[in-house]
Amino acid sequence: MEDLKTKLKVQIIEALNLQDIKPEDIDDNAALFGDGGEGLGLDSIDSLELMVLMERQYHIKVEDPREGRKILTSVQSMADFIKSKQPA
Repeated sequence: MEDLKTKLKVQIIEALNLQDIKPEDIDDNAALFGDGGEGLGLDSIDSLELMVLMERQYHIKVEDPREGRKILTSVQSMADFIKSKQPA
């Protein structure tokens, strides 16, 4: 799971072109959206980019926007969702 979280952090940085952020700067449980101070402060356009990333990299399509908001809460929530969709 740690490998998946690290890989996700790298993919998020690349997909969103976050030039001043390194994977180790992103806390697994920090909010990805909003102005919470600890999080990345992403916006709705970034969420679309992350949905595209999940579809391209992990072949997971999220249809329901409400489910998408829960999935994209943090790196941990994204990793948990990806793990739950992968065959055992």
